[in-house]
Amino acid sequence: MPSDGGSVPVTFVSGLTVIPVGTLDAMNGFLLVLIIVVVAAIGFAVYATSKASGNRNASSLADAKADARRLIERLGGQVLNITGTDDASKQAMADASERYTAASSQIDQATTAKQALLAKESAMEGLYYVRAARVAMGMDPGPELESLSGQKTAGTVTEDRRIQFEGRDIEASPGPSERTPNYYPGGRVAGRPVPAGWYSEPWWKPALVAGAWGVGSVLLFSMMFSGMGGVGYDAQAFEGGHGEGGDSGGGDSGGGDGGDYGDGGQDGGGWGDGGAGADGSGWGGGGDSGGSWGGDSWGGGGGDFGGGDFGGGDFGGF
Repeated sequence: MPSDGGSVPVTFVSGLTVIPVGTLDAMNGFLLVLIIVVVAAIGFAVYATSKASGNRNASSLADAKADARRLIERLGGQVLNITGTDDASKQAMADASERYTAASSQIDQATTAKQALLAKESAMEGLYYVRAARVAMGMDPGPELESLSGQKTAGTVTEDRRIQFEGRDIEASPGPSERTPNYYPGGRVAGRPVPAGWYSEPWWKPALVAGAWGVGSVLLFSMMFSGMGGVGYDAQAFEGGHGEGGDSGGGDSGGGDGGDYGDGGQDGGGWGDGGAGADGSGWGGGGDSGGSWGGDSWGGGGGDFGGGDFGGGDFGGF
Protein backbone atom coordinates (compact mmCIF):
# COMPACT_ATOMS: atom_id res chain seq x y z
CA MET A 1 0.00 0.00 0.00
CA PRO A 2 1.46 3.47 -0.86
CA SER A 3 2.78 5.46 2.06
CA ASP A 4 0.67 8.49 1.15
CA GLY A 5 -2.57 6.52 1.57
CA GLY A 6 -3.56 6.70 -2.16
CA SER A 7 -5.45 3.86 -3.83
CA VAL A 8 -3.75 1.21 -5.85
CA PRO A 9 -4.89 0.98 -9.51
CA VAL A 10 -6.91 -2.19 -10.02
CA THR A 11 -5.85 -4.27 -12.99
CA PHE A 12 -7.32 -7.25 -14.78
CA VAL A 13 -4.96 -10.06 -15.69
CA SER A 14 -5.79 -11.88 -18.86
CA GLY A 15 -3.20 -14.48 -19.65
CA LEU A 16 0.07 -12.56 -19.65
CA THR A 17 -1.57 -9.21 -20.42
CA VAL A 18 -2.40 -6.81 -17.66
CA ILE A 19 -5.28 -4.44 -18.68
CA PRO A 20 -6.31 -1.52 -16.54
CA VAL A 21 -10.01 -1.49 -15.67
CA GLY A 22 -10.33 2.07 -16.98
CA THR A 23 -9.23 0.87 -20.40
CA LEU A 24 -11.94 -1.83 -20.38
CA ASP A 25 -14.58 0.78 -19.60
CA ALA A 26 -13.38 2.91 -22.48
CA MET A 27 -13.52 -0.07 -24.89
CA ASN A 28 -17.01 -1.00 -23.77
CA GLY A 29 -18.18 2.59 -24.24
CA PHE A 30 -16.67 2.69 -27.72
CA LEU A 31 -18.36 -0.58 -28.70
CA LEU A 32 -21.69 0.71 -27.40
CA VAL A 33 -21.35 3.90 -29.41
CA LEU A 34 -20.37 1.89 -32.49
CA ILE A 35 -23.42 -0.36 -32.14
CA ILE A 36 -25.70 2.66 -31.77
CA VAL A 37 -24.18 4.26 -34.88
CA VAL A 38 -24.59 1.05 -36.92
CA VAL A 39 -28.22 0.60 -35.82
CA ALA A 40 -28.94 4.24 -36.62
CA ALA A 41 -27.34 3.89 -40.05
CA ILE A 42 -29.41 0.79 -40.84
CA GLY A 43 -32.57 2.53 -39.66
CA PHE A 44 -31.84 5.56 -41.80
CA ALA A 45 -31.15 3.36 -44.84
CA VAL A 46 -34.46 1.53 -44.36
CA TYR A 47 -36.30 4.83 -43.93
CA ALA A 48 -34.68 6.37 -47.01
CA THR A 49 -35.47 3.29 -49.11
CA SER A 50 -39.07 3.22 -47.89
CA LYS A 51 -39.50 6.92 -48.55
CA ALA A 52 -38.04 6.61 -52.06
CA SER A 53 -40.35 3.65 -52.78
CA GLY A 54 -43.32 5.61 -51.45
CA ASN A 55 -42.42 8.57 -53.64
CA ARG A 56 -42.20 6.31 -56.69
CA ASN A 57 -45.55 4.71 -55.90
CA ALA A 58 -47.15 8.12 -55.36
CA SER A 59 -45.74 9.38 -58.64
CA SER A 60 -46.92 6.25 -60.46
CA LEU A 61 -50.40 6.60 -58.98
CA ALA A 62 -50.57 10.29 -59.89
CA ASP A 63 -49.55 9.54 -63.49
CA ALA A 64 -52.05 6.68 -63.77
CA LYS A 65 -54.84 8.82 -62.35
CA ALA A 66 -54.06 11.67 -64.73
CA ASP A 67 -54.10 9.26 -67.68
CA ALA A 68 -57.43 7.80 -66.58
CA ARG A 69 -59.04 11.19 -65.90
CA ARG A 70 -58.10 12.33 -69.39
CA LEU A 71 -60.30 9.62 -70.88
CA ILE A 72 -63.01 9.92 -68.24
CA GLU A 73 -63.42 13.63 -68.90
CA ARG A 74 -63.61 13.07 -72.64
CA LEU A 75 -66.14 10.31 -72.20
CA GLY A 76 -68.19 12.63 -70.01
CA GLY A 77 -68.19 15.21 -72.77
CA GLN A 78 -69.48 12.69 -75.29
CA VAL A 79 -72.19 11.41 -72.97
CA LEU A 80 -73.32 15.00 -72.48
CA ASN A 81 -73.30 15.96 -76.15
CA ILE A 82 -74.34 12.85 -78.08
CA THR A 83 -77.97 11.76 -78.17
CA GLY A 84 -79.07 8.53 -79.83
CA THR A 85 -81.63 8.65 -82.60
CA ASP A 86 -82.67 4.99 -82.73
CA ASP A 87 -82.79 2.00 -80.41
CA ALA A 88 -79.24 0.87 -81.16
CA SER A 89 -77.62 4.28 -80.69
CA LYS A 90 -79.74 5.06 -77.62
CA GLN A 91 -78.73 1.78 -76.00
CA ALA A 92 -75.07 2.34 -76.86
CA MET A 93 -75.13 5.81 -75.33
CA ALA A 94 -76.87 4.44 -72.23
CA ASP A 95 -74.08 1.90 -71.89
CA ALA A 96 -71.50 4.65 -72.43
CA SER A 97 -73.12 6.63 -69.62
CA GLU A 98 -72.93 3.64 -67.31
CA ARG A 99 -69.24 3.24 -68.11
CA TYR A 100 -68.73 6.90 -67.30
CA THR A 101 -70.46 6.41 -63.97
CA ALA A 102 -68.34 3.36 -63.15
CA ALA A 103 -65.06 4.96 -64.27
CA SER A 104 -65.74 8.11 -62.25
CA SER A 105 -66.40 6.08 -59.13
CA GLN A 106 -63.37 3.88 -59.69
CA ILE A 107 -60.95 6.78 -60.13
CA ASP A 108 -62.24 8.51 -57.00
CA GLN A 109 -61.61 5.36 -54.97
CA ALA A 110 -58.30 4.40 -56.62
CA THR A 111 -55.37 4.14 -54.23
CA THR A 112 -53.02 2.20 -56.51
CA ALA A 113 -51.90 2.55 -60.11
CA LYS A 114 -53.63 -0.75 -60.95
CA GLN A 115 -56.96 0.55 -59.67
CA ALA A 116 -56.51 3.71 -61.74
CA LEU A 117 -55.85 1.50 -64.77
CA LEU A 118 -59.19 -0.24 -64.18
CA ALA A 119 -60.88 3.15 -64.22
CA LYS A 120 -59.15 3.95 -67.50
CA GLU A 121 -60.33 0.62 -68.93
CA SER A 122 -63.93 1.44 -68.00
CA ALA A 123 -63.63 4.85 -69.66
CA MET A 124 -62.10 3.33 -72.78
CA GLU A 125 -64.95 0.85 -73.00
CA GLY A 126 -67.35 3.77 -72.71
CA LEU A 127 -65.66 5.40 -75.70
CA TYR A 128 -66.22 2.19 -77.64
CA TYR A 129 -69.94 2.49 -76.91
CA VAL A 130 -69.90 6.10 -78.09
CA ARG A 131 -68.18 4.95 -81.26
CA ALA A 132 -70.84 2.25 -81.72
CA ALA A 133 -73.58 4.84 -81.30
CA ARG A 134 -72.03 6.94 -84.05
CA VAL A 135 -71.94 3.88 -86.31
CA ALA A 136 -75.60 3.14 -85.56
CA MET A 137 -76.52 6.71 -86.52
CA GLY A 138 -74.58 6.49 -89.78
CA MET A 139 -71.89 8.92 -88.62
CA ASP A 140 -68.13 8.70 -88.98
CA PRO A 141 -66.94 6.55 -86.05
CA GLY A 142 -63.69 8.44 -85.81
CA PRO A 143 -60.15 7.17 -85.19
CA GLU A 144 -59.44 3.74 -83.78
CA LEU A 145 -59.25 3.38 -80.02
CA GLU A 146 -56.83 1.47 -77.84
CA SER A 147 -57.65 -2.20 -77.52
CA LEU A 148 -59.44 -3.37 -74.41
CA SER A 149 -58.11 -6.16 -72.25
CA GLY A 150 -58.98 -9.49 -73.84
CA GLN A 151 -60.58 -7.85 -76.87
CA LYS A 152 -58.34 -9.39 -79.50
CA THR A 153 -58.62 -12.95 -78.27
CA ALA A 154 -62.41 -12.66 -77.82
CA GLY A 155 -62.94 -12.29 -81.58
CA THR A 156 -65.64 -10.54 -83.57
CA VAL A 157 -69.06 -11.40 -84.95
CA THR A 158 -68.54 -11.67 -88.71
CA GLU A 159 -71.90 -12.95 -89.90
CA ASP A 160 -75.56 -12.83 -88.97
CA ARG A 161 -76.67 -15.64 -86.69
CA ARG A 162 -80.07 -16.42 -85.25
CA ILE A 163 -80.73 -19.21 -82.78
CA GLN A 164 -83.54 -20.38 -80.55
CA PHE A 165 -82.47 -20.73 -76.95
CA GLU A 166 -84.75 -21.55 -74.05
CA GLY A 167 -87.85 -20.58 -76.02
CA ARG A 168 -86.66 -17.25 -77.43
CA ASP A 169 -84.78 -16.02 -80.47
CA ILE A 170 -81.28 -14.62 -79.95
CA GLU A 171 -79.44 -12.93 -82.80
CA ALA A 172 -75.91 -11.75 -83.44
CA SER A 173 -74.78 -9.46 -86.22
CA PRO A 174 -71.67 -7.53 -87.32
CA GLY A 175 -73.75 -4.33 -87.46
CA PRO A 176 -76.63 -2.64 -85.68
CA SER A 177 -80.24 -3.18 -86.67
CA GLU A 178 -83.70 -3.05 -85.16
CA ARG A 179 -83.26 -6.68 -84.16
CA THR A 180 -79.73 -6.29 -82.79
CA PRO A 181 -79.54 -3.03 -80.82
CA ASN A 182 -77.19 -4.25 -78.06
CA TYR A 183 -73.50 -3.69 -78.67
CA TYR A 184 -70.52 -5.26 -76.96
CA PRO A 185 -66.97 -4.14 -77.84
CA GLY A 186 -65.42 -7.52 -77.13
CA GLY A 187 -63.46 -8.65 -74.12
CA ARG A 188 -63.73 -10.79 -71.04
CA VAL A 189 -66.75 -11.14 -68.76
CA ALA A 190 -66.38 -13.17 -65.57
CA GLY A 191 -63.29 -14.87 -66.95
CA ARG A 192 -64.69 -15.84 -70.36
CA PRO A 193 -64.42 -14.17 -73.77
CA VAL A 194 -67.37 -12.42 -75.39
CA PRO A 195 -66.97 -11.54 -79.10
CA ALA A 196 -67.45 -7.99 -80.25
CA GLY A 197 -70.67 -7.41 -82.13
CA TRP A 198 -74.33 -6.45 -82.04
CA TYR A 199 -76.85 -8.69 -80.33
CA SER A 200 -80.61 -8.92 -79.87
CA GLU A 201 -80.06 -9.00 -76.12
CA PRO A 202 -77.07 -8.67 -73.80
CA TRP A 203 -76.70 -12.39 -73.15
CA TRP A 204 -73.54 -11.75 -71.13
CA LYS A 205 -75.34 -9.50 -68.63
CA PRO A 206 -76.15 -12.14 -65.97
CA ALA A 207 -72.47 -13.09 -65.78
CA LEU A 208 -71.42 -9.45 -65.67
CA VAL A 209 -73.74 -8.72 -62.78
CA ALA A 210 -73.27 -11.99 -60.87
CA GLY A 211 -69.58 -12.48 -61.64
CA ALA A 212 -70.17 -16.07 -62.79
CA TRP A 213 -71.67 -17.86 -65.76
CA GLY A 214 -74.67 -20.17 -65.61
CA VAL A 215 -74.78 -23.71 -66.93
CA GLY A 216 -76.55 -22.72 -70.14
CA SER A 217 -73.88 -20.29 -71.30
CA VAL A 218 -71.67 -22.90 -72.98
CA LEU A 219 -74.59 -24.29 -75.01
CA LEU A 220 -75.64 -20.79 -76.03
CA PHE A 221 -72.10 -19.97 -77.12
CA SER A 222 -71.82 -23.19 -79.10
CA MET A 223 -75.10 -22.58 -80.92
CA MET A 224 -74.34 -18.94 -81.65
CA PHE A 225 -70.68 -18.98 -82.66
CA SER A 226 -69.81 -22.49 -83.82
CA GLY A 227 -67.92 -22.26 -87.11
CA MET A 228 -67.96 -18.44 -87.22
CA GLY A 229 -64.83 -17.12 -88.92
CA GLY A 230 -64.29 -14.21 -86.58
CA VAL A 231 -64.39 -16.38 -83.47
CA GLY A 232 -61.39 -18.68 -83.55
CA TYR A 233 -62.24 -20.94 -80.63
CA ASP A 234 -64.99 -23.37 -79.69
CA ALA A 235 -67.40 -23.69 -76.79
CA GLN A 236 -64.96 -25.83 -74.82
CA ALA A 237 -62.33 -23.10 -75.04
CA PHE A 238 -64.98 -20.56 -74.08
CA GLU A 239 -65.81 -22.58 -71.00
CA GLY A 240 -62.12 -22.81 -70.13
CA GLY A 241 -61.61 -19.04 -70.37
CA HIS A 242 -59.95 -18.88 -73.81
CA GLY A 243 -57.25 -16.22 -74.06
CA GLU A 244 -56.91 -15.60 -70.34
CA GLY A 245 -53.83 -13.44 -69.93
CA GLY A 246 -53.24 -13.56 -73.69
CA ASP A 247 -53.52 -9.85 -74.44
CA SER A 248 -53.51 -7.03 -71.97
CA GLY A 249 -54.95 -4.36 -74.24
CA GLY A 250 -53.92 -0.78 -74.37
CA GLY A 251 -51.50 0.97 -76.59
CA ASP A 252 -51.95 -0.74 -79.92
CA SER A 253 -54.77 0.89 -81.81
CA GLY A 254 -54.55 4.62 -81.94
CA GLY A 255 -52.62 4.46 -78.69
CA GLY A 256 -52.62 7.76 -76.95
CA ASP A 257 -54.30 10.94 -77.83
CA GLY A 258 -54.95 10.44 -81.49
CA GLY A 259 -57.79 8.01 -80.90
CA ASP A 260 -59.69 9.96 -78.31
CA TYR A 261 -62.79 12.06 -78.78
CA GLY A 262 -63.68 15.56 -77.80
CA ASP A 263 -60.22 17.02 -77.59
CA GLY A 264 -61.10 20.39 -79.00
CA GLY A 265 -58.22 20.54 -81.43
CA GLN A 266 -55.40 19.53 -79.14
CA ASP A 267 -54.93 16.16 -80.81
CA GLY A 268 -54.75 15.40 -84.48
CA GLY A 269 -57.71 13.05 -84.28
CA GLY A 270 -59.95 15.10 -82.02
CA TRP A 271 -63.60 15.70 -82.70
CA GLY A 272 -64.01 19.08 -81.12
CA ASP A 273 -62.77 21.40 -83.82
CA GLY A 274 -64.23 22.90 -86.94
CA GLY A 275 -67.70 23.53 -85.53
CA ALA A 276 -68.91 20.05 -86.24
CA GLY A 277 -70.83 19.83 -83.03
CA ALA A 278 -73.78 21.87 -84.24
CA ASP A 279 -75.59 18.91 -85.76
CA GLY A 280 -74.50 16.29 -83.28
CA SER A 281 -71.81 14.91 -85.57
CA GLY A 282 -69.00 16.57 -83.67
CA TRP A 283 -67.64 15.95 -80.21
CA GLY A 284 -68.12 19.01 -78.16
CA GLY A 285 -67.93 21.78 -80.76
CA GLY A 286 -64.63 23.50 -80.23
CA GLY A 287 -63.68 22.28 -76.82
CA ASP A 288 -63.63 19.35 -74.49
CA SER A 289 -66.92 19.79 -72.77
CA GLY A 290 -66.00 17.00 -70.43
CA GLY A 291 -63.23 19.04 -68.86
CA SER A 292 -65.17 19.78 -65.73
CA TRP A 293 -66.37 16.24 -65.21
CA GLY A 294 -64.35 14.98 -62.33
CA GLY A 295 -66.64 12.16 -61.42
CA ASP A 296 -66.82 12.86 -57.71
CA SER A 297 -70.52 12.40 -57.28
CA TRP A 298 -71.09 9.03 -58.80
CA GLY A 299 -71.90 6.02 -56.74
CA GLY A 300 -71.28 2.45 -57.49
CA GLY A 301 -68.55 -0.01 -56.84
CA GLY A 302 -64.99 0.22 -57.97
CA GLY A 303 -64.26 -3.32 -59.04
CA ASP A 304 -66.43 -3.89 -62.05
CA PHE A 305 -68.55 -1.75 -64.31
CA GLY A 306 -71.07 -0.75 -61.74
CA GLY A 307 -74.35 -2.26 -60.85
CA GLY A 308 -77.35 -2.46 -63.12
CA ASP A 309 -75.30 -2.73 -66.25
CA PHE A 310 -76.95 -2.70 -69.64
CA GLY A 311 -80.25 -1.62 -68.21
CA GLY A 312 -83.57 -3.32 -68.58
CA GLY A 313 -84.84 -6.76 -67.71
CA ASP A 314 -83.28 -10.02 -66.77
CA PHE A 315 -82.21 -12.41 -69.45
CA GLY A 316 -82.38 -15.71 -67.70
CA GLY A 317 -79.65 -17.80 -66.14
CA PHE A 318 -76.81 -18.27 -68.57
